[in-house]
Amino acid sequence: MLLLNPVIISVVLMSVLCLLKLNVILAILVAAIVAGLAAGMPIPETMSVLISGMGGNSETALSYILLGALAVAIGKTGLANILAKKIAKVVKGNAIIFTLLIGFIACFSQNLIPVHIAFIPILIPPLIPLMNKMKIDRRAVACALTFGLKAPYISLPVGFGLLFFTIIKDQMSQNGIPVSVSQISGVMWIGGVAMIFGLLLAVLVVYRKPREYKEIILEEFGDNNNEEIKMTGKHWLALLGALVAFAVQLITKSLPLGALAGLGVMILTRSIKWKEIDSLMDGGMKMMAFIAFVMLIAAGYGNVLRETGAIETLVINTAGMVGGKFGGAFLMLLIGLLVTIGIGTSFGTIPIIAAIYCPLGLKLGFSPASIILLLGIAAALGDAGSPASDSTLGPTSGLNVDGQHDHIWDTCVPTFIFYDTTLLISGLIGAMIIG
Repeated sequence: MLLLNPVIISVVLMSVLCLLKLNVILAILVAAIVAGLAAGMPIPETMSVLISGMGGNSETALSYILLGALAVAIGKTGLANILAKKIAKVVKGNAIIFTLLIGFIACFSQNLIPVHIAFIPILIPPLIPLMNKMKIDRRAVACALTFGLKAPYISLPVGFGLLFFTIIKDQMSQNGIPVSVSQISGVMWIGGVAMIFGLLLAVLVVYRKPREYKEIILEEFGDNNNEEIKMTGKHWLALLGALVAFAVQLITKSLPLGALAGLGVMILTRSIKWKEIDSLMDGGMKMMAFIAFVMLIAAGYGNVLRETGAIETLVINTAGMVGGKFGGAFLMLLIGLLVTIGIGTSFGTIPIIAAIYCPLGLKLGFSPASIILLLGIAAALGDAGSPASDSTLGPTSGLNVDGQHDHIWDTCVPTFIFYDTTLLISGLIGAMIIG
């Protein structure tokens, strides 16, 4: 029976536990054990598989810790505070303009300056006092950040988007449907438009009302008074460190190495003193350790789901349940949502589902263009809204520096509502229209 599939049982259980505010790490661990038990795996074996799979996100976890330390270092120099004041002047107290500007800036992290979540712990924490003053609902900012982290790569063949499109192209070609990147970009823009609609609905309608937060001074990010701060030599050296971190990351394709290089430059140039290093690392751990551990556990959880063989069984069983093109498209998208929420990565979902979705799409009479859309949207679904995705963990890491932003209810639930639902509807309608 489809509902007894270990993936469905486990993902639903994880979601319910998270919504009941059980700690995310514990919720994922419980869900992993249940997935193993449902698949007939002994608990010790399940834990062994989970632990062995944690290395899949080890680089990401290390990146979060070092980026947190870099963010604190930049914050202590006052550079981040200067940036916050510049942004305050641009938006002139307009909460909507501020929120949309954050989403616009976030878009560049996927293409023009492909640093993904690296900018969030540096840019967002020093802006928290400004958000509080403007009484901005941080759920709107979470939606804006997730939009910037997700919409560009699912709709534009640039930066991470080119990687995403290339994976779709390669997997479809391996499964008997040769396509080009231009063909993919010719339909995946539908997903981008759906996300724009979700963003505007969240920012302009649902989360437009002012929301009060407690005023908490963030010592890690320097002075937050209203006095104008001029750039000094220390600020320029801190900026040099940030630029070096960015350059090294682009050259080496390694976020941890980039963050380490940035910290090294700031220490060598004495914009950060030697005796402050311990406090920087402590601050980075305080800000990012929880997020890093969630990423590690999430990788192990994804490994458990894969080792049970339940994902392939789920996809195959779904193929036998389709009732015409509409029912087939809906089930394909729904299964993509479940799989991606579980493993927390759109990029890793494509190879899992492509082997079944490509022949199934042809059997149902869908054109290659429709299959591209269904496969791409099915893979993208769940990346927003998943407790284990960096598209949600990243925004939370920046917005929760003062402990007033809940990862599940203030990030995952809003992004699920405004992006996963709009993507699912647009994918379904788009596939039926394209035929």
